[in-house]
Amino acid sequence: MKHFPERGDIGIFNRSYYEEVLVVRVHPELLQKEKLPPSLVTKHIWRDRFEDINALERYLTRNGIAILKFFLHVSKKEQKRRFLERLDRPDKNWKFSTADVGERRRWDDYQDAYEDMIRHTSSKEAPWYVVPADNKWFTRLVVAAAIVDALKGLKLAYPKIMESRKQSWEWPGTAP
Repeated sequence: MKHFPERGDIGIFNRSYYEEVLVVRVHPELLQKEKLPPSLVTKHIWRDRFEDINALERYLTRNGIAILKFFLHVSKKEQKRRFLERLDRPDKNWKFSTADVGERRRWDDYQDAYEDMIRHTSSKEAPWYVVPADNKWFTRLVVAAAIVDALKGLKLAYPKIMESRKQSWEWPGTAP
């Protein structure tokens, strides 16, 4: 919560609280490390977390925060190509992680978790934009267009200076 932008500011989160219904869902051992009271770890934990996410986003939108959520859907084939490129190109080696190889084996589990998350957390207040992401130029175009549309919908305007303030202003170094 402390990282949410104040009114009038723009913030960008990469995954944020959604990790709690994705990675933790695919890796239940992480849930055990969260030290939740046993009464909260029920067969309905994911439904409960989806409800909490929806409640939080409803609260935020009721307080003037616009929420845009983008799921950049990369195909399995494209993901493999990008991983191999990280190995083949020295300038991309820094992006390679052996953990990614292990996570790729869980592709189907992640796809199921993403699908369930999107289905249960897309709302009128905070819809998901599912964007094909195999072609970066297209992905960027779709995301930019959605952001521009959202900004237009906010009907933003520069603040007006009252006439009395304009007349009382003195430029530094000029005589009154």
